[in-house]
Amino acid sequence: MKHLVRVLALLGIMGISGAALAQADPIRIGFFAPLTGPAAADGESALNGAEVAVMALNEAGGVLGRPIELVVYDDAFSPDEAANVTRRLIEQDDVVAVISGSYSFTTRAGAPIAQQNGVPFVAAYAVHPSITGVGEYVFRMGTLATTQGAAGADLVANRLGLMRAAVLIVDNDFGTSLAESFIRHYERLGGEVVMQEMYPLGEADFRPLISGIRRADPDVIYAIGYFNEASSFVRQLRESGIDTQVIGQEGFDSPTFLELAGDTAEGVIITTELNRDSERAVVQDFLAAYLEHAGQPADAVSATSHDAVLLVAEAIRLAGSTDPVAMIEAMAGITDFQAVSGPIHEFSDTRDAVRPVAIQIVEGGEFHFFDEIDERELELE
Repeated sequence: MKHLVRVLALLGIMGISGAALAQADPIRIGFFAPLTGPAAADGESALNGAEVAVMALNEAGGVLGRPIELVVYDDAFSPDEAANVTRRLIEQDDVVAVISGSYSFTTRAGAPIAQQNGVPFVAAYAVHPSITGVGEYVFRMGTLATTQGAAGADLVANRLGLMRAAVLIVDNDFGTSLAESFIRHYERLGGEVVMQEMYPLGEADFRPLISGIRRADPDVIYAIGYFNEASSFVRQLRESGIDTQVIGQEGFDSPTFLELAGDTAEGVIITTELNRDSERAVVQDFLAAYLEHAGQPADAVSATSHDAVLLVAEAIRLAGSTDPVAMIEAMAGITDFQAVSGPIHEFSDTRDAVRPVAIQIVEGGEFHFFDEIDERELELE
């Protein structure tokens, strides 16, 4: 098992005054993310976002007069390790809640353990529909795959008018769940999928798939993947002379994608949770605080991980205690939650955040506002 990465109360480094808060017993929130391995860039972004939230909470006096302490583990991009650290957080570290700042396949390993132990669990950005299906203690802050796929179909068919799509799918929970929703809704809207191909996680050579795209001659490419695969694909696609519109998702939403893809990222459109151009003060305050803390721009996983910490804190405040039953009842009833990752109208019966889907476009080497789709306007089954 990976050792504990760090335990953060963040009182001393923030110069918090107020002896009462500093001396009070901390409220411990567990957090795991892929801090090593191929997804380490996302893991670090997620952790940095959570740390910014802890700092803000403690600067404001903590919750119920107690500081928040983040207990952090590396899941090493491994479901077995995610299960191990979830057990350790609950059984040894005595946390009041667990937040997964990790991917769907690792989050799916941790969520059932929290459910079995009656500990609130929040998936910060993992999209697979089955995660919240394990029980009433499991919530999701990010956008459900069913919703994000439907939003992608609406964007492509209704807003861009592109009716012939090639669909590229990374072969894991993230890819298959998004593809299933996109294809179902796209075809219902009159779109035609002219090519559908899967590729393995970590793929670096997309030239065979690009040859297939050239033959299929689509109007649009719905490419599902993470920042490494996404940057390789987009760069090789443009270098091959194909200028077809590329639509990505939150896996593209990373400064690393922009860095690796360079100029070839220009014009790529993604569905995600973070609208950098939002005029809401909570967004702009977060973007500034994150840049100062992390030394690089925020992304979707940092925003949703930040919001997951604030959600747990708000549930404790509303419950007036850290009793787990009171916390999940409070969390389920939260409405109009002003999250950085988009205002949450409510939580659904399956404890998934109901919120707008941000549409961003790469312009001048940065993500900017392109559109927004309110989940409540989508025709979801």
